[in-house]
Amino acid sequence: MAETNAKAKAQGKPAADVPLVHLNESSLIPGDKETLAAWKIAFFGAIALTVALPILKPSPYREILAFVPDGLAATFTVTLASVFLALVLGLLAGIGRIAQTTVINRIATVYVEVVRGIPLLVQLFYIYYALGPLLHLNGFMSAIAALSICYGAYLAEIFRAGIQSIPKGQMEAALALGMSRTQALWKIILPQTVRVVLPPIGNEFIALLKDSSLVSILAVSDLLRRGREFASTTFNYLEAYTVVALIYLIMTLFFSRLVGLMEERLRTHGRTNH
Repeated sequence: MAETNAKAKAQGKPAADVPLVHLNESSLIPGDKETLAAWKIAFFGAIALTVALPILKPSPYREILAFVPDGLAATFTVTLASVFLALVLGLLAGIGRIAQTTVINRIATVYVEVVRGIPLLVQLFYIYYALGPLLHLNGFMSAIAALSICYGAYLAEIFRAGIQSIPKGQMEAALALGMSRTQALWKIILPQTVRVVLPPIGNEFIALLKDSSLVSILAVSDLLRRGREFASTTFNYLEAYTVVALIYLIMTLFFSRLVGLMEERLRTHGRTNH
């Protein structure tokens, strides 16, 4: 909240005569109807364009759409595997960040700070070219490892913030009932934390889906690499990358809407409980 009383005093006006200006984050964000309208325009526009291009110009758009499905499957496989492993790493590191044991806390903190300080592209190269030969990891496994480690660090901070948002009195009440700290964490704190962290985790999933395009540099035949392979053989670079961009746009808009619906449901459920 911002008040204009200071400005009024500087101008020699009574503070009581100057209206108060209340600002919050929602003032800077478009309303739900406006956001949904923009989403519909972008989503259905991308779908319409994807359908119209092969009809208006069968060559090369039909060939491109027939060429990239294998890459789409690889993109989803890498993304889902990485999300699962990142959730496990993020949960363990997030708990470690609030652990009272100094060694565990330091290890988790160092992991989060180091990984978040190195670009994902550098991590991909390092794991594939440096650790890959030592651990016998191919491009596909290196890609999953790099994405999991990178996003695990970001999810760790989400889990840490979610756990710390739960009132401390709940942990104290659980300890008073005879539970150990571990039991209280898994049975009392984490179930409530899940509701808090689901929306930001959904946003991280969307970001990971887009960042999965970077794995094409490791010879993984994902969506972007398949588009690049088609372009390099036919020299239809504009058409190939247009189709790739439209597919990524449709996927990210679809999942962003799912995340939005999840947030709305959580808010509605929270109001009902209160």
